[in-house]
Amino acid sequence: MTGPEAQRIDAPLVRTAFVLVLGTFMATMDATIVTVGIDTLTEELGASIADVQWVTTAYLLAVVTAVPASGWLVDRFGGRRTWIGAVLVFLAGSALCALAWSPASLIAFRVLQGLGGGLLPPTGQTLLARAAGPGRIGRIISIVGVVPLLSPVFGPIIGGAILGVAHWSWLFSVNLPIGLVAVVLALRHVPRDAPAAAGAPLDLRGAALLSPGIAVLVFGLTGFAHGQAVPAAVSWGALALGAGILAGFVVHALRHRRDDGRRVPLLDLRLLSRPPFGAAALALLILGASVYGAMFLLPLYLQSGRGMTPWEAGLLLVPQGIGAVAGSVLVSRIVDRVAARTLVFTGVALVALGTVVFTQLASAPPAALIAGSLVVRGLGSSMISAPVMALVYSTLERTVIPRASSALNLLSTIGGSVGTALLAVILQTRLAAREPLGAAGVTWAFADAFWWVLGFCVVALLGVSRLPRRSLRERRAAQQGR
Repeated sequence: MTGPEAQRIDAPLVRTAFVLVLGTFMATMDATIVTVGIDTLTEELGASIADVQWVTTAYLLAVVTAVPASGWLVDRFGGRRTWIGAVLVFLAGSALCALAWSPASLIAFRVLQGLGGGLLPPTGQTLLARAAGPGRIGRIISIVGVVPLLSPVFGPIIGGAILGVAHWSWLFSVNLPIGLVAVVLALRHVPRDAPAAAGAPLDLRGAALLSPGIAVLVFGLTGFAHGQAVPAAVSWGALALGAGILAGFVVHALRHRRDDGRRVPLLDLRLLSRPPFGAAALALLILGASVYGAMFLLPLYLQSGRGMTPWEAGLLLVPQGIGAVAGSVLVSRIVDRVAARTLVFTGVALVALGTVVFTQLASAPPAALIAGSLVVRGLGSSMISAPVMALVYSTLERTVIPRASSALNLLSTIGGSVGTALLAVILQTRLAAREPLGAAGVTWAFADAFWWVLGFCVVALLGVSRLPRRSLRERRAAQQGR
C-alpha cells in the first residue's frame, strides 16, 4: 500500500507505540524516581548519603553498559523477543530492589535493573521505526518521543507521592504491574519480527572495550561528585583508564567493515560519517547533557537553595512537562513539512532561552518566572529529539536501523550521564569556591553551573547547522522522482 492510507497513523500502530512507550517510561523514570528517597533510604538502610547516592549511580552505569549491545541483540534474536526479555530482566531487578536488606544489596540489584532498562528505549525505537515505516515515523516519534522528556519531570513527583503514603520499597514495586501489563500487551499487539542476522556473532572484543570503557569513564566523573567517598586519585585513574579503553574501541571498530565477512562492530562508528547521522548524533549528545543535567541541578537548587520540600520542588518542575507535551503536539503536526534543521535550531534556541533565568539565580527570580522558563525549556526539548530521530530512521536502510537506534540512544545516554556527572563536579567545585559567601554562595554556585548548561546549547548549534535544509516530505518526493 503506497497511497494516503499507507501514511495514516492507524489503530495498530498506535497500540504498538503505546505498548513500547510503557517500557521507555519505566526505564527513564526509574533513573530519577529514587532521587527524592535519598534521605529515607539513608535512614531505613542505615547507610551514609554517599552510599545511597550509588543507588542512582549504579543504575546509570548499568544503563550505559547495556545500550551498546541492543543493536546486536535485535539482529540476533529479533526486536520483540529482545524487548520482552529486557522488560522481564527489569522487573526481576525491580522486585529484588524492593526486597533489598542493605545498601550493598540494593546497589547490586539496581545494576540488574539498569541492564534491562538500558535495552528498552533503543529496542522500542527500532520496533516502532519498523512498524511505522519512513512515511509515518516522523509523526509517531514526535508523539511518543515526549516520554523520555516527561520521565525526569514526573519521576521525583511520583517518588515523593509514594514515600508520602507507602514504604520505600514501593519505589521499585510500582514497576511490577506496569511491566507485566506491558509484556502481555506486547505479546498481543507488537508485530513479530524475524532476526535480521540470526547467526551473527557478538563482537566480543568490542563488548569488552566499549561498555566497560564508558562505565569506567562515568565512574571517574561521578567519583569527583561523591567527594571524599572516592579518593581523587581513584577518580583521575578511572578517567584515564576509561578514555584509554574507549580509544582502543575506536581503533577496533574502524578496522571492521560490514562487508568484509568479519564481525560487525558493536557500535558502527562509520555511521557517523553518513549524513545526516553525524550531525544528528551531536545534537542528541548535547541535548542529553542539557536536559538531564538541568533536571539534576534544578531539584537540588529548589530544595537546598530555596528550602522547598521534595514534593514542592517536584510540582514546580511540572511546567517543563506541560511545555514538552505542547511541543510534542505541535511537532507531530509539522514534522513532515518543516525541515529538521529549522525545528531543531528553534528547539535548541528555546532551551537556551529557558536556561538564561537560571544563570541569574543570585537575583532570586520568582517562582512564576522559573515556571515560565521551564515551559520554554520543555517546548524546546520536544522539538529536538523527535525530528532528529525521524530524520535518521527515514533515511537509513531497514537492516541498519537497530545499529543506528543503539548508537543514537547510546550517545543520548552518554550525554545525559556524562553531562550530569560533569555538572555535579562543577557544582561541587563552585560550592567550595563560593563557601565564604555563606548561604548566598549556594545560590551563586548553582548559577555558575547553569552557565555550563547554557554553553551546552551553544555547542549543540554547531551540529544543528549541518542538518538537511529539506523537510522529510521534500526528501521523499525527491527520491520518488528519481
